[in-house]
Amino acid sequence: MQTETAVRNRYAGAARAPEAALCCPVDYDQKYLDIIPREVIEKDYGCGDPSRYLCEGETVLDLGSGTGKICFIAAQVVGPTGKVIGVDMTDEMLAVARRNAPLVADRLGYANVEFRQGYIQDPPVADDSIDVIVSNCVLNLVEGKPELFRQMHRVLKKGGRAVISDIVSDEDVPVEMQRDPELWSGCISGALREDLFLNAFEEAGFYGITLLKRDAQPWRTVNGIEFRSVTVEAFTGKQGACFERNQAVIYKGPFRETHDDDGHRYRRGERVAVCDKTFQLLHKPPYREHFEFVEPLVPVPPAEAQPFDCARTALRHPRETKGVAYNLTTTAGQCCDGGNGACC
Repeated sequence: MQTETAVRNRYAGAARAPEAALCCPVDYDQKYLDIIPREVIEKDYGCGDPSRYLCEGETVLDLGSGTGKICFIAAQVVGPTGKVIGVDMTDEMLAVARRNAPLVADRLGYANVEFRQGYIQDPPVADDSIDVIVSNCVLNLVEGKPELFRQMHRVLKKGGRAVISDIVSDEDVPVEMQRDPELWSGCISGALREDLFLNAFEEAGFYGITLLKRDAQPWRTVNGIEFRSVTVEAFTGKQGACFERNQAVIYKGPFRETHDDDGHRYRRGERVAVCDKTFQLLHKPPYREHFEFVEPLVPVPPAEAQPFDCARTALRHPRETKGVAYNLTTTAGQCCDGGNGACC
């Protein structure tokens, strides 16, 4: 509670007057800033730009939305068919955001942003309702981080994702620093160690966890511990049973082999048998560019698919996908383009 009070009071003050100590230099696309009122920009405190990873038409949740800058940028990216929800606990920050929302909507020509008061570790948002969660230098301010990551997973639709910019440390933060309200409210002592930050997504059920950006230079160094900004993307939707539909994937490289989070081993160039769930997951970002996909010549209907043991790694013989009786022979002419000499 002491930490929460320190955070609330500090950001309430920062909503009344800009506080430079809370700023981490970030380059935003100027075309999105042009329609945002100066008050919003001057009183915004972030360490990254997760909005650059959004797409048109998405429903976006900004955790710790502050004065609303990321929400107002996101509103432009997702367009009139998208929707943006900002959640923040601080009255003063919400007042700035809500005061400026009508002006932004008027300049855009549409209103697709709303702001809700609440804790980001218990957001007032329905289950399975969000396409993308963004957050900008806020997760480190929360004490109950495991619950925060679980709640993020709860509100995302199956196949949704989180794109989070936050401060991490290169070493464990000592207990005495964690007890310092000034350091905690300043985005320092609540930071997770960089590897544990990534692990927190996995423990909450996310997959495809990717470090999109890591600042080479630390934002702050305190007692020899470096604190820097990172941006991480993580996906939901790995839930479900495993069924055999005679599919295979081929890892393209560049490594000799790689393993996924479920223990599957993919050796470069080999046809690895996978269940339908894994096959579909690997078809999506961030995996698809690393694999070739082998569909069976005769698809197995979902209703006829048998359980698949995903605890093992096995190769898929070509005859499993082509069929045992496959006996096609093609001629050389079938490979050429209309006789103009362009042959494969």
